[in-house]
Amino acid sequence: MASFPLSVNEKLIARSRTVGELLAPTSPFDKKCGRENWTVAFAPDGSYFAWSQGHRIVKLVPWSQCLNNFLLHGTKNVANSISTRLPRQNSDSGQKNKPCEHIIDCGDIVWSLAFGSSVPEKQSRCVNIEWHRFKFGQDQLLLATGLNNGRIKIWDVYTGKLLLNLMDHTEVVRDLTFAPDGSLILVSASRDKTLRVWDLKDDGNMMKVLRGHQNWVYGCAFSPDSAILCSVGASKAVFLWDMDKYSMIRKLEGHHNDVVACEFSPDGALLATASYDTRVYVWDPHIGVILMEFGHLFPPPTPIFAGGANDRWVRSVSFSHDGLHIASLADDKMVRFWRIDEEYPVQVAPLNNGLCCTFSTDGSVLAAGQDGSVYFWATPRQVSSLQHLCRMAIRRVMPTNQVKNLPIPLKVLEFLCYQM
Repeated sequence: MASFPLSVNEKLIARSRTVGELLAPTSPFDKKCGRENWTVAFAPDGSYFAWSQGHRIVKLVPWSQCLNNFLLHGTKNVANSISTRLPRQNSDSGQKNKPCEHIIDCGDIVWSLAFGSSVPEKQSRCVNIEWHRFKFGQDQLLLATGLNNGRIKIWDVYTGKLLLNLMDHTEVVRDLTFAPDGSLILVSASRDKTLRVWDLKDDGNMMKVLRGHQNWVYGCAFSPDSAILCSVGASKAVFLWDMDKYSMIRKLEGHHNDVVACEFSPDGALLATASYDTRVYVWDPHIGVILMEFGHLFPPPTPIFAGGANDRWVRSVSFSHDGLHIASLADDKMVRFWRIDEEYPVQVAPLNNGLCCTFSTDGSVLAAGQDGSVYFWATPRQVSSLQHLCRMAIRRVMPTNQVKNLPIPLKVLEFLCYQM
């Protein structure tokens, strides 16, 4: 079967514009195996970009400096020249928060990255602890790295120093996510079939183990209000967890193969999941209903072959900050940009061996990782309608069941519930 961009509809799809690239340095004896870039991440405030260059190395660069170099040099590789123009961290300068480049050796293969920022008003959940080694202020920015040996290392982004070494997992830490509320609650997903909840304001104390997956856990993501966690894994698993009670809310059923990535929409009303069954599903997580299916095979597979084709596996999915666009990355060497209310991609871009993708903090750029390097594309841009902005404002504070009780016309109700 051919992938969608090779179908008769190819002429209707725009090509995304390349913004730039960051290429990992190589040597004549450098083996390609082990150079996979499984993870890329933007800091919540947009100050830093981090990616795994393969093997044990993570590179942290100021994002504004990256953009400036892209504008100066077009789409040429600037990864190696950045260091000559960026100020190095000087402990005596008093400029602790001035963005500086760091190269971090994590000691083992890096599978996952996550930035976390602190809000002082958010206290540790461990109320009996009065003394901690670390006091996190308003300007604190951390980077968590999940490693092949099951360890999670926590780094100070501004200094590049190692702060914590968390060691309870027994297998690869496949994904990491911080609660968006600034509490520095970290959740890790592992091949040891568990999710673990860590309180970094309590010196990295492990608060809870979430059990329920029967096989590898591939990914996890918080809802914007930090109340719900989604976890995805092998054997078609999509689970939703109540993060106040640490209990499972429901299982979402519909995928036909391993589910490898997930992300909530900015208003928390939608959940996107990516699977090896060649599909991205967009769910209403509050009632467990599939609202939209984005297929990466054309024509779609029949029920007999619903598990998909391994040359069309979807590897990653990311929700744009406008709440209207989703990016997906599949093994057919294509990056796709979708609108949540349209059946076909609105833009595409070529990428060989792509493994991960995420939107920049402002949503203007998509970063995708491959073989230790990162490629960037301009994302579809449009002014959101007033109706959509109102919908996002309402859905940030009202789950589906509450919306359905509003005394409003049916068409408005369907729009608020994203029933396109």
